[in-house]
Amino acid sequence: QLQFVESGGGLVQPGGSLRLSCFASGFTLDHYAVGWFRQAPGKEREGVSCIMSSGGSTNYADSVKGRFTISRDNAKRTVYLQMNNLKPEDTAVYYCAAPMILVGLCKLTPTGQYNYWGQGTQVTVSS
Repeated sequence: QLQFVESGGGLVQPGGSLRLSCFASGFTLDHYAVGWFRQAPGKEREGVSCIMSSGGSTNYADSVKGRFTISRDNAKRTVYLQMNNLKPEDTAVYYCAAPMILVGLCKLTPTGQYNYWGQGTQVTVSS
């Protein structure tokens, strides 16, 4: 069973930074694209960023372009999300996930194409 463990969330002031980690527990990550998603209270889950298995291609939601950077270290079985210049609207529970089957480049929608999910980590941006 593929399982992800997210970490790195917390409380940060507007303009601050956080780095989230997504660790693949019990399996190698080499062949999987991975996406980061977030869900704020009362809102639907939305895609934030995704990265192909080799790390050679990435995709970002317009709302985070230029502020967030996704990367991966397959040897460490970990995918990272560096978040800079955080805004209150970035407040959400952040999840990582992987699709069982991927055709073409990774996409952020629909979220249903992602089969394996972590439990999430809370990010709160507030002064």
